[in-house]
Amino acid sequence: MNLTQILEATVSPDQNELQQAQTYLEQAAQENLPQFLVALVNELADGGKSQVARMAAGLQLKNYLTSKDPTIRMQYQQRWLTLDDQVKLHVKQMVIQTLGTEKARPAIAPQCIAAIACAEIPSRQWLEVTDVLQNMVVTPGSTDSLKEQALESIGYICQDIEPEHLVDQSHKILTAIVSGMRKEEPNVQIRLAATNALLNSLEFSKQNFEREVERNFIMQVVCEATQSNENQLKVAALQNLVKIMSLYYQHMEEYMGRALFPISIAAIKSDCDEVSLQGIEFWSSVCDEEMDLAIEAAEAAESNRKPDQSSRFYAKGALQYLTPLLTDSLKRQEEFDDEDDWNPCKAAGVCLMLLAQCCENDILEHVIAFITANIELEDWKSRDAAVMAFGSILEGPDPNSLKPYAIMAMPMLIKLMKDESVIVRDSVAWTLGRICEILPQVAIENYLQSLVETLLDGLDAEPRVAANVCWAFNSLGEAAYEAAPVSDEEEEPQTYALSMWFSQIVDKLLAVTDRADANQGNLRSAAYEAVMELIKNSAKDCYEVVQKTTLVILHRLQHVLQMEKNVSDRAQYNDLQSLLCATLQSVLRKVNPQDALQIANPVMTALLQMLNAGTGVVGGVQEDALMAIGTLVEVVGAEFITYMEAFKPYLIEALQNRAEHQVCIAAVGLVGDIARALSSNVLSHSDLFMQILLENLADGTVHRNVKPQILSVFGDIALAIGPNFKTYYEVVIATLNQASVTTVDKSDYDMVDYLNDLREGCLEAYTGIIQGLKGDSPEGTVSPDLSLVQPHIMHIIGFIEAISTDQDHSESNVSSACGLVGDICSAFGAQVHPLLEKQAINELLQEGRRSKTHKTKQVATWATKEMRKLKQQQN
Repeated sequence: MNLTQILEATVSPDQNELQQAQTYLEQAAQENLPQFLVALVNELADGGKSQVARMAAGLQLKNYLTSKDPTIRMQYQQRWLTLDDQVKLHVKQMVIQTLGTEKARPAIAPQCIAAIACAEIPSRQWLEVTDVLQNMVVTPGSTDSLKEQALESIGYICQDIEPEHLVDQSHKILTAIVSGMRKEEPNVQIRLAATNALLNSLEFSKQNFEREVERNFIMQVVCEATQSNENQLKVAALQNLVKIMSLYYQHMEEYMGRALFPISIAAIKSDCDEVSLQGIEFWSSVCDEEMDLAIEAAEAAESNRKPDQSSRFYAKGALQYLTPLLTDSLKRQEEFDDEDDWNPCKAAGVCLMLLAQCCENDILEHVIAFITANIELEDWKSRDAAVMAFGSILEGPDPNSLKPYAIMAMPMLIKLMKDESVIVRDSVAWTLGRICEILPQVAIENYLQSLVETLLDGLDAEPRVAANVCWAFNSLGEAAYEAAPVSDEEEEPQTYALSMWFSQIVDKLLAVTDRADANQGNLRSAAYEAVMELIKNSAKDCYEVVQKTTLVILHRLQHVLQMEKNVSDRAQYNDLQSLLCATLQSVLRKVNPQDALQIANPVMTALLQMLNAGTGVVGGVQEDALMAIGTLVEVVGAEFITYMEAFKPYLIEALQNRAEHQVCIAAVGLVGDIARALSSNVLSHSDLFMQILLENLADGTVHRNVKPQILSVFGDIALAIGPNFKTYYEVVIATLNQASVTTVDKSDYDMVDYLNDLREGCLEAYTGIIQGLKGDSPEGTVSPDLSLVQPHIMHIIGFIEAISTDQDHSESNVSSACGLVGDICSAFGAQVHPLLEKQAINELLQEGRRSKTHKTKQVATWATKEMRKLKQQQN
């Protein structure tokens, strides 16, 4: 067989032929990749070959140039860059030459061009590709298919490359795109390719949007495209408007009244769902922007400065026109719509929620009138729309303004839980859940008995309805617990509003998890989550039920583990194990230590059995089992030592599981739990733990999120073994000093979060080490062990200053840093006062004292007192 026949066989219905073709192609790539790429591109560019062979050649070529997996994509890009220049030049020339010659849509050559461009442009190579593509679009003699495929190439490049690499070329790219989008262009496919390309290029077009002439031109061609009779083009143009609104809100004022408002309103009214969805999405995007601007304005007002950007309040201005269209869109659904499909009805619900948050009380008059008019109509769609509208506006308006409406609505909602339409019942259950969450006093003070009875009946309903009822019980349990009176001496209330039904609700929820249809509509996990929340938020007079539930869950876990050999659906089995583990955690947290000790043996046996499932144990299950063991450690404390020998091999295995970082993080956290529980008794295990933790820190392949956790655990171990930590001190302090000066790219929010986590880990480690080495020595006298820390005190204080002056520091950074300041004061006494008497540290303590979080406030106040004590001693 020649290459053409082999490529044609890649779409063969004959499995053997298909397999042989794939094997041949893989071998050819392994034996000589450059030669293979050249052969593929020649096949793709040869107009005499069949469409099938050319398309298959292009697909193979693309798959050796790029991948959806980011790691593999990077490897492929690096591999491409190392190929011989002649090979690369030939491949590039041929794919460019292919443009305009393919009949199939979408063409494959544009995807290959984008794959090469994304590898080369970041290395400042093949920058001329944008010139080449632009010329193809704007040159008068170009064929329609050449223009279309050149624009597709531009679109794919813009979609797949980091925007900053194209800023310099934005003008050329936009010239080509706008040329293809003009309403004078008779070919709809060219306009569509250009409009899609614009959508992908908006991120790096900031400079163009800041220049009025260019902005006007772009806005004109986009708005004109929204008027096309072709729905596909119309939708693509509206998608552009949605994205432009979120990226360039500040520049939209001159277009809003005369263009954007009428275009979006007409789109919402469209009979075509895709068009209508984009019209609704436009206003959701406006609300998102205006809520962000409101937060920014509030923050600016707190700091007595002007905000960088201000809201134009478009949502409030459009409210009276928009609300009737959205409430009507709530009726745009059919009885047999797929629950997972996104349609105008669901989009309108989300947009109403955002409008309510954005416009607050102003929305009420517009929506309440609609609810009143529709809630009792014959047509189920009207009743459902009324219920959805009410549920959607509960968050945003002032609770006192909403409360009278909710009190009026409750009897009707309770009645509608028996509605003949499952869709209406589903919306009612969701709305009742929202009322329990947002206006719980209405549920608890006015309608508790009828509501609980209705919800208990609702647990027998269809899975989708019952799942929403579970969520309502979640919110109701939490609200009742929050509302219950607690004396200052007690941590939890003696009794609460749900006490009389508690046993019945938990029994019914546990029964729901066993329903034959519990795996539909997320019902089983919703019911277990409701059990967890109710147990967590239960009063003291519910304790018997907590004890009973603990035994039920343990029994279920044991039963599930016995079934393991005969499992047909492994994923469902693993999910069930995870749910039972999480529920077990929840009940263990509520159990008295002496009761926990009585069941610790069977609990530990079951969890070890889960970890011992050999190769069958998946990361998620392993992580859940470790977290449940962590809870057991917290509850039984020092008694956990009984299980250490049996458990240790599994803990070591999990600590060394670098491939699944979530498992590794759970294991690291568990080492900290064990150190805190066993105190000095952890000493016999600490050498091995420290060795593995330090190996993980030094291993470049370990996920970065593991590292902050490890640093924090060093503090737990130091605190547990006290002066014995000296063995590890030198290597740990060097690690901490290095980690504490880490810097990151502040424009990347994920990296800012990571830096805060890393600093948190360092702060907790320094704190544990200082407290551990201080031991029992009297306050202010430095023990010989603690003197090890003295040479590093300047560095530690500098680290605290760096956190104080970093605007992006987290609340927990402030709390931990204040705690560390207090510990340094009480450990080292008056000698450190001059080092701590710094503006940045005083500002940090002040921020801590003003915190809205009780713990931070408490720690900062204590640390400030410690500082004052030292000052008095000096004077």
